Amino acid sequence: MFPQNVGRIDRLIRLAAGIVLLVLAFTALTGAWAWIAGIVGLVMLGTAAIGYCPPYSLLGINTCAMKRN
Repeated sequence: MFPQNVGRIDRLIRLAAGIVLLVLAFTALTGAWAWIAGIVGLVMLGTAAIGYCPPYSLLGINTCAMKRN
């Protein structure tokens, strides 16, 4: 499994944005824009669900809170 690199607030933002994009894809958008919004929405929901974002790993970004000893 991948180490988590997406923090709690980041996950909530991704969840909300993913839901909004999926709703737009199925209701308000048509054609290529609907497909793009749907795919991006699914990716955002997926990264929110698993807590891992591949581009964050490539860029060395980690929004997870530091663990205390």
